[in-house]
Amino acid sequence: MPRYALLVEYDGAPFVGWQRQANGPAVQQALEEAVARLTGEEARVQGAGRTDAGVHAIGQVAHVDLSREWPAHKLRAGLNFHLRPNPVVVRDAARVAEDFHARFSAVKRHYLYRILNRPAPPALDAGRVWHVPVALDAAIMHEAARALVGRHDFTTFRASQCQADSPVKTLDEISVSRVGEEVRIRCSARSFLHNQVRSIAGSLKLVGEGKWTAGDLRAALEACDRAACGPVAPPQGLYLVRVDYPEGPFGEEG
Repeated sequence: MPRYALLVEYDGAPFVGWQRQANGPAVQQALEEAVARLTGEEARVQGAGRTDAGVHAIGQVAHVDLSREWPAHKLRAGLNFHLRPNPVVVRDAARVAEDFHARFSAVKRHYLYRILNRPAPPALDAGRVWHVPVALDAAIMHEAARALVGRHDFTTFRASQCQADSPVKTLDEISVSRVGEEVRIRCSARSFLHNQVRSIAGSLKLVGEGKWTAGDLRAALEACDRAACGPVAPPQGLYLVRVDYPEGPFGEEG
């Protein structure tokens, strides 16, 4: 059966997350229903990352097996037609090898966390940023975050319901920068624990407002204790930006 990779963008606000669940609509469900309406097939759509309720994506990658060949541009257009009015868009589609797997073939995932750091709340970006009215020092946050780079036991920054076999992960990159009124936290790794990025963002916010020092953040990491974590940042500021593969199915986009 031909396998197709899909580059997917979505607003996570109306969804219970990527994965199908009994308690509400999921992004995976929206895509599978669009596939069924377009092709008449009941096909499973598998994603690279199981984003939580309210989390957005600019570059989620999924794959689906279909019974016949489709020109990639027609598959993209047809799925987008049937996805309406869901806030989900297939940005690109590509035929891939049968052994390509959106989740298991991925070599790196890139996340962005957006904090709107100004006294006034958002209007246009409501539901797409974490509004923090207290001034944050992005430079201090960036310096403190360097302690998290590398291979560590991230139990402190792991959700209690996380199903990963081990809390040990390698965080390849993390940066904190200010862009106008926004503080942006970027994290890259092969894989992440459940709520890891949001937990890190919430703790870095404490550093930025002066409630924690860089030493406090390092001590929280070394405690390997969920109770040592700062408040978990809300989901609406988090974006899955890109997923990397040994050979990108969408050229530079993949």
